[in-house]
Amino acid sequence: MKIALVHDYLNQYGGAERVLESFCEIFPKAPIYTLLYDKEKTGYAFEGREIHTSFLQNVPFVKSHHRPFLMFMPIAIEQFDLSKYDLVLSDSASYAKGVITSSNTLHVCYCHTPIRYAWDDSHKYIEEFGYSNLIKKTIPFFMSYIRIWDEQAVQRVDKFIANSNFVSNRIEKYYKRDSDVIHPPVKADLFHIATKIDKYFLMVGRFLPYKRFDLVIDAFNQLGWPLKIVGDGPERKKLQAKAKSNIEFIGLISDKELKNYYAHCQAFLFPQEEDFGIVAIEAMASGRPVIAYKSGGALEIIQDGKTGLFFEKQTSSDLIKILKKFNSDNFDPKIIRKRAMEFDQEKFKQKIENFINEHWNRHQSLGSRNQNWSRRVYN
Repeated sequence: MKIALVHDYLNQYGGAERVLESFCEIFPKAPIYTLLYDKEKTGYAFEGREIHTSFLQNVPFVKSHHRPFLMFMPIAIEQFDLSKYDLVLSDSASYAKGVITSSNTLHVCYCHTPIRYAWDDSHKYIEEFGYSNLIKKTIPFFMSYIRIWDEQAVQRVDKFIANSNFVSNRIEKYYKRDSDVIHPPVKADLFHIATKIDKYFLMVGRFLPYKRFDLVIDAFNQLGWPLKIVGDGPERKKLQAKAKSNIEFIGLISDKELKNYYAHCQAFLFPQEEDFGIVAIEAMASGRPVIAYKSGGALEIIQDGKTGLFFEKQTSSDLIKILKKFNSDNFDPKIIRKRAMEFDQEKFKQKIENFINEHWNRHQSLGSRNQNWSRRVYN
């Protein structure tokens, strides 16, 4: 069986790329098709793989500034010739699901989310893109094109896998398609429980508006408690200018260093509405409780009062109320880690393999029936 993996774009290393890594382990010989690829920004995670990129790869500055080229991505993803593959497994939060396959190919899409800036919260996301007012006025016209294309693209998928129940509900709402839920993988065995906990709280991620680093910084500016922030992104300068001296920006660090930050923090902060939340599980695999906004994928990860705490409103004042109630002695690191192990990478890989095998067998069976029917017609 010839297999191809399709990914939106490889110009960062986050949760979607961790999923792709697992796919690469399941299918070690499968090539990757992606709109663009930057090996440095993906931490060389896919070095040595056969990678095919679109015409966008040769556009100046696209690797670091891909948003101005969103209108070209539907065209670019459709240019890949996947006709020789029996199975196409797309890993998509935007355009990868739109590849064109032959009628004999089984296309399974692991969907991280319907395109957020095209569907729910589209106005908020456009505002956060940071474009000039003139460009923002023209974007809604282009978004109509993206929505029409996206509705057509989902019809090219034979089977959907959602990364959470939260996303599964959104797939049903916007795409009118059913999906099976398989939560993303976490390499839980790489993390450990520390014997001593420090005084700081921790937040990890890309500095993007929806991640709500600003909310956490506002809260800790008022509390004066130690906060460490790991990551980087376009909002970095703005956030640093906002933060007081009790808040430390660590920047990008190695996985080994990150594990230690997880293991020794008082608690991990997760203030955003996320489709799932791999970083939250990494913190839990280190035995640390998570303080999260009560929405999205966090509801499928965190058990309130047992593995973490929720705050109801996405405001700094609501976060402060929960932080003042928080006591790390009320949480058992072993219980927290046990919960995280339910999302371990090996379990994820086994579920994906089982899903693929089941639907491949059905696909072959259906193909055989169609061939027999065709023979009866023409004979």
